[in-house]
Amino acid sequence: MKTGWGLSPLLNSYAEIFFLRSPWVGAVILMATLTDPSVGLSGLLSVAAAYGFARVLGMREAFLASGFFTYNPLLVGLSIGYLFKLSSLSLFFVVTAGIFTLLVSVMLNSILATYLKLPILSLPFVLVSSIAYLAASGYSNLYVNHLQPQRGEMVLGLPLLIEGFLSALGAVLFLPNPLAGLLIALVMVVHSRILLLLGVLGYLLGTLLSGMMDGNLAAAWMDINSFNFILIAMAVGGVFMAPAPKGFLVAAVGVAMGVILLDAVNLFWARYGLPAFTLPFNMVTLTLLYVLGLVGFPLVVASPRATPEETLDEFISLKQRFHGDHMRRLQLPFSGPWHVWQGFDGGWTHQGVLRYAYDFVIEKKGSTFRGAGDSCQDYYAFGKPVFAPIRGRVVKVVGGVADNQPGQLNEAENWGNLIVLDSTLGYWVLVCHFAQDSLCVEQGQWVEVGTQLGLCGNSGYSPQPHIHIQVQNGDTLGCDTLPFSFQGYQQAGQFMANDQPEQGATVEPLCSSQDLDRATTFMLDQSFIFETQVAKQPRQLLELRVEMSELGERALASDQGRLYFSKDHHQFYFYRLEGSDPWLATLFAALPRVPLVDYPQLIWQDQPPMAATQPGWQGRMKMLVKAVRPSAYTARYEARWQGPGHIVGQLQQADGSDTPVEIVIDPVSGIQQVMLGSRSLKAQSSIVQAKEGAS
Repeated sequence: MKTGWGLSPLLNSYAEIFFLRSPWVGAVILMATLTDPSVGLSGLLSVAAAYGFARVLGMREAFLASGFFTYNPLLVGLSIGYLFKLSSLSLFFVVTAGIFTLLVSVMLNSILATYLKLPILSLPFVLVSSIAYLAASGYSNLYVNHLQPQRGEMVLGLPLLIEGFLSALGAVLFLPNPLAGLLIALVMVVHSRILLLLGVLGYLLGTLLSGMMDGNLAAAWMDINSFNFILIAMAVGGVFMAPAPKGFLVAAVGVAMGVILLDAVNLFWARYGLPAFTLPFNMVTLTLLYVLGLVGFPLVVASPRATPEETLDEFISLKQRFHGDHMRRLQLPFSGPWHVWQGFDGGWTHQGVLRYAYDFVIEKKGSTFRGAGDSCQDYYAFGKPVFAPIRGRVVKVVGGVADNQPGQLNEAENWGNLIVLDSTLGYWVLVCHFAQDSLCVEQGQWVEVGTQLGLCGNSGYSPQPHIHIQVQNGDTLGCDTLPFSFQGYQQAGQFMANDQPEQGATVEPLCSSQDLDRATTFMLDQSFIFETQVAKQPRQLLELRVEMSELGERALASDQGRLYFSKDHHQFYFYRLEGSDPWLATLFAALPRVPLVDYPQLIWQDQPPMAATQPGWQGRMKMLVKAVRPSAYTARYEARWQGPGHIVGQLQQADGSDTPVEIVIDPVSGIQQVMLGSRSLKAQSSIVQAKEGAS
């Protein structure tokens, strides 16, 4: 891990004020603050003091690098610099307040994140700045000798509405003038159009409502406290939620709430000579985020990315690429092809609390039985092995119920012969209608995925031999069922990583390949050297390293970015691209996922994100359209196993053009060659570096 102080953490603190993560953005905002030297230098000293004290306490550099814990000290420094000229007294005030704000930030983050799942926003700044302003009112020497003179009004000759917006934007940095706001707006034009658009819309809505309430629209436009409306719209509509029309509506409601709250806070705070700061923004945003998280609002994102464009791209991509339930994933409990007789919300018995369940039969030439179908033995499913769909403990077993004659039902013993498995993850799996005396496991026994449980039968409420499976919230028969999905199966020759097959579909579980699993197992600190080429241009060497993030995510990293990957029993896949490395984007676009199964001519489809298929400013511009119409500019990927370790396919770009794809994977040395149109990567070597201190 790299050490040293560096400028990036300080610069990132400036960018974080506007929900951005970029040192160059922070550098521009830093320069904007220095247009008022007292404000700019006070902010710089405050954030530097906080960062330095954090290092004294032993906080890791990676913990501080994003600027997340130091942008609140920066805001406090800016607020003090706005009030007092820089002097020995104010310097002491700035440094102490900055360090105090860091400690409050760490403490509040621990409390809010742990118990309420909420960000701290600028709440530490509001608390400490309010304390600082109240304390300063009693420091007569500071007030008499070092109070800032009244700043003259700055105008750019723009329409009043535009001047008002730019002044409010600059006021976030305690620079309530249109020039500072213009610099910030230009940064957003380059870095995040969505964020700027939300800020403009939030300002327009907030000032319009405020002007309508008090009858003076011009005064509302020039009220610098309107930056609260800008911040609410940005945070709710594009940072902590994926940008989308429904999220914009929620943000608009938040801005309307902010109008009333701002007036109330101003009236109350004025008694103590305090400005509103960002208190309305914090109260509205935290309240909305808590309730949205409580109700499971689908647009809420667990971890915002560097820009709303990146957040939206990842949100849409994950939704399009990964179907099914991500918490409760089961293996199909049989081998060979079976037919979905009844699925979720099935018209016969899967209703009400029992809605989430599947019934499977074996069907050949449109029939589930041979001959007349008068006996259970006539049915293709009868007597076939049934396997454990999860690993867990057997908590309930019933095995002595007689099988019905086809067409008859045992309503007294509804579930028939059954097994209930405890996943130990908060849910239970019921498999039932086994054949009489066919169970192979006992209560209390631990089973792994694929352990044989018994044989398919026709016991209980079952008109023909079939397998019934459901996930439920307890081990009691008849309790509420829960949504789930099946992973690692093929349907009509297509690989399904994790999905919920529809009624009438024929599905078959797939077995993972040890060779493919070995080929896609990357060890930390392992390095790969690839020879890269574009058309007939000179070849170059590219080194990719296997790294782990602070959150434990694994990635292939170059000097320009990171490509995050993961795998489960049936697939290896990439899921997020950071940075600006075009070769990592090429790798993502050409190989978004690999089924780890040996199945000749198996086909799979995917939809790589915009970051992979069209990196750069053109792709980022198109994200404005995707915020309103998510299906726009969608790339479609299809590939198949041409032979052992040989993948061929095509990537259909958003404009309809097709780019051929070819990949070669060696079972021992891993990915050997990746070709996407005229771009290619060819493996040269792989090095595993011993970790420091390893034996």
